[in-house]
Amino acid sequence: MKSPSATLLAEVRTFRQNHPDVRYVDLIALDIAGHFYGKRYPVEMLEKVAAGGPLKLPQNAVLLGAQGGLFKIGDYCFNDGDPDANRRLVPGTLKPVSWESQPLGQMLITSDGTEAPIEFEPREVLANVLERLHLKGIHPVVAFELEFYLFDKKLDNGLPQFPRDPLSDDADDQPTLHIERLSRFGDVLDDMAQTARAQGIDITVITAEIGPGQFEINFGHCDDGLRAADWAALFCRSTRGVALKHGYRASFMAKPYLQFPGSGMHVHVSLYDGAGNNLLAAHQQQPLRHAVAGCLALLPHCMPIFAPNHNALRRLGGTVNAATRASWGFEDRDACVRIPESDPRNLRIEHRLASADANPYLVLAAILAGLEHGLEAKQEPIAPLNEDRSSGTDFPVEMLDAVRAMHHQPVVRDKLGAEFVEVYCENKRQDHLAFQQEIHAREYRWFL
Repeated sequence: MKSPSATLLAEVRTFRQNHPDVRYVDLIALDIAGHFYGKRYPVEMLEKVAAGGPLKLPQNAVLLGAQGGLFKIGDYCFNDGDPDANRRLVPGTLKPVSWESQPLGQMLITSDGTEAPIEFEPREVLANVLERLHLKGIHPVVAFELEFYLFDKKLDNGLPQFPRDPLSDDADDQPTLHIERLSRFGDVLDDMAQTARAQGIDITVITAEIGPGQFEINFGHCDDGLRAADWAALFCRSTRGVALKHGYRASFMAKPYLQFPGSGMHVHVSLYDGAGNNLLAAHQQQPLRHAVAGCLALLPHCMPIFAPNHNALRRLGGTVNAATRASWGFEDRDACVRIPESDPRNLRIEHRLASADANPYLVLAAILAGLEHGLEAKQEPIAPLNEDRSSGTDFPVEMLDAVRAMHHQPVVRDKLGAEFVEVYCENKRQDHLAFQQEIHAREYRWFL
């Protein structure tokens, strides 16, 4: 068996042979806010890193706020000397970038698996949850679904404009599920799908959603939770780039229009033992009920993860298939936790609450923590919506309330890591307060 460095070195050398025109490779990782940060490396220097050379970036890059600034969080950022932290290359993620004006490559990096991983790095948080489940003999299989909107490339005084229909040059301003929209926007959608596949992402179904210019992309089911989250993160990056190349703007913003549906991140999760048996289907599906109860119990305490900003909270309630309470149901898209119809082998939950702009590593970590908690506590869930349309428990819909609900919840701190919870809650609190530090035109219209 090859050593990790030998495997990585072979990957880099093969890439250079197949793409001799590429001179630089972007080494990228996702921060807490769900944005990529990193460095652009000459490809020959990448060989040195792959062979075991050091790869260090500032530890506090993970803590960047939504606008890229740093907040004082405990001793981080301003009282710690801004130390570097080791990163490693993620094998199998070195791919060409086709949407830039010059030939480039990109490759994921992470602190998980290093000698001193960053406790609050999103990929490390998920890695810890998956490792704990694997030690218990639980092996998740995961599939993400992401909704997004296309807009015109140019904004109108900072506001989004409907995308232009390529056939008529009229604005695509009508809410519709018509499949003809897939044909009208076929060039850009096909390029998005092909580009994603070139990144190693398993793209499956493409759907025209209800909102004007809104689409959904489904990913294949993956037995590696880290890779499944990698796919979701990388897809957002490549899709934005491809859209710009075609004269559009792609956005995963949760609620770009008040009058139209928001964009969600739906996550399908099934759990298997080492022999490949579906754990949720055992004993007349009793573990499924326990897992649902655990998800619903932790959901109100993970809202800063599922709805990570002011706009994401706007998406909840009042529109199509967006839950207003923590609920579940069989084949019910109004539920936070939906149980799709399937045979026992493929029995799974579909967690539908997260917004499309949430951090996929943290969303999956929170969902798995809820499932794990449920299997341990063995509690019965509340009634499904199929039996009682009013069934459900409240969750916070204001950011500061959501942060308070998450901050001191003992199960969340245990499952996701106390240091992560401390850092994440303070990051979200300060992001929200920073967002409030601007007087908008509406305030003058109402109160001047």
